[in-house]
Amino acid sequence: MTRIRSALLLAGLTLLGACGFHLRGPQPLPFKSIHLGVSAYSESGANLRRQIAANGGTKIVDSPAEAEVSLVILQDVKEKIILSLNTDGRVREYELRDRIVFKVVDRGGREVIPATEVATKREMTFNDALVLAKEQEEAQYYREMENDLIQRVLRRMAAAPWPLPELPATQSAPTR
Repeated sequence: MTRIRSALLLAGLTLLGACGFHLRGPQPLPFKSIHLGVSAYSESGANLRRQIAANGGTKIVDSPAEAEVSLVILQDVKEKIILSLNTDGRVREYELRDRIVFKVVDRGGREVIPATEVATKREMTFNDALVLAKEQEEAQYYREMENDLIQRVLRRMAAAPWPLPELPATQSAPTR
């Protein structure tokens, strides 16, 4: 019996390896330098800086004039919505939502990535007897959701068309 299991496991691993599957690793950004339009002291700003530094190849600069592109965070919204109540009228379940709207612009103000929204949500049960534990669980969910959104933003930036094509002489970059 164990021989059959071992053979099936080996066959499954062989097929998985043969199909080209591999874990998603860091994807370097196509830009040489980037300005982050978010405070370095905020949780999302620190997370963005850490992830970009880990990907390597892209330098984070302090001024938009020095950067090839700027990441502009238009909205960063965290919400907590009641999903259900128990028979006493107390909250039984919440839905936690996190949403980021961002865009990436080059030095000339042209949009490399237009305003894009990435969002995630999690459901969480609630118990009045475990208030402190549930607050910690909520904070952990928000951290995980923030990390997920930052990864999605970085993947979209890694897939961005760069460098942008030059504008014909009759057109100019949009003024903002």
